Amino acid sequence: MNVIGVVGEFNPFHLGHFEHFVKSREQLGADAPIVCVMSGDFVQRGGPACFDKHLRARMAAEGGADLVFELPLPWCTASAEGFAMGAVGLLDALGVVTHLSFGSEAGTLAPLTALAIAAAEPDNIERIKAEMAEGMPFAAAREKVLHETLGEESRLLQTPNNILAVEYIKALIGIKSPMQAVTTLRRESVHDAMAGGRLRSAAQLRAMLGSGEDVTPFMPETAARLAAGAMKEGRGPVTLESLEQGVMARLRALGPEDFAALPDATEGLENRLYKAVRDEGSLLSLLAAVKTKRYPLSRLRRMVTCAALGVRADMMRPVPPYARLLASTQRGRDLLREMDGKTRVPILTKPAAVKDLPAPAGEIFDLTAAARDFYVLGYEAAEERTGGSDWRASPVTV
Repeated sequence: MNVIGVVGEFNPFHLGHFEHFVKSREQLGADAPIVCVMSGDFVQRGGPACFDKHLRARMAAEGGADLVFELPLPWCTASAEGFAMGAVGLLDALGVVTHLSFGSEAGTLAPLTALAIAAAEPDNIERIKAEMAEGMPFAAAREKVLHETLGEESRLLQTPNNILAVEYIKALIGIKSPMQAVTTLRRESVHDAMAGGRLRSAAQLRAMLGSGEDVTPFMPETAARLAAGAMKEGRGPVTLESLEQGVMARLRALGPEDFAALPDATEGLENRLYKAVRDEGSLLSLLAAVKTKRYPLSRLRRMVTCAALGVRADMMRPVPPYARLLASTQRGRDLLREMDGKTRVPILTKPAAVKDLPAPAGEIFDLTAAARDFYVLGYEAAEERTGGSDWRASPVTV
């Protein structure tokens, strides 16, 4: 039996995600279970998800996923490479996933695989580092080196889903996973630009939610209803701006050694960030003060988010230390029983089980649960901001 693995943030879950599930099953079997690894309450761009992880996991399960596991915090807020390595490593460690399916603007594996292999070549890595030493940003340096190696195929790295696709393939190769890569064409919706038709990117939908526009036509019916219910109850959408005061307070409580311990703290960037935290009065001005051509805004947002939440570079491992279940269907629960004896990481179906984890795993769970307590401070409804909810939440059953 084929088992389809999918990595996503579902921020929020929309018709494009639903279409990806459908297309994946068209290729691999109508009855193939879909196992998702999903970012928690904070996401890879740096900042909070628009809706909490349990709600988004339910959206995904109602929309076709059978098991939704949480990607723990340090991997959620990592670079594209770290995010992909953690998520793919977790799917592989479950022991039952046969295929990794992802959307891409390329829509075909051959050029993406060629880019992944070339990007991982030691000589090319050194050439990229040399270009960066001359002041070139990483993305531009990588594209320059790979253009010299592969020619026009390097242009595929100018679109976000292709970038992640290459990182997923690199991760599969790096861990020697038996999972087979499968890609579906990402059509119509452009990640950060307006698009026609019924498909909108997650970024577009977040912008629409922020401006009070109706997103119902662009989400599956159940997902749209869940989003509307959360907004009515004052539980979203959450933004980095809604958490600004808390983020700034946490940043100003940190010392130089804390900034030096952050992921991506290199080339003195941590010192620039430490100084700006004390000189600037808002997140917007802080990021503007630190940003240069060398350091993209997404990297800075990730560093700020990691600093506020206590994520350190030394927490990263190739594979997260546990798989926490957030949502399941009956087909997923049947598959869960098949995982017994096959998985290489403990599966948590209730928070109380964390007490049986070894210390490093327990630290990661504690950190992720504390991030949840911080996340809810972004809710409009004060009565919904109570702490400790991650320790009380059970998986959603669909």
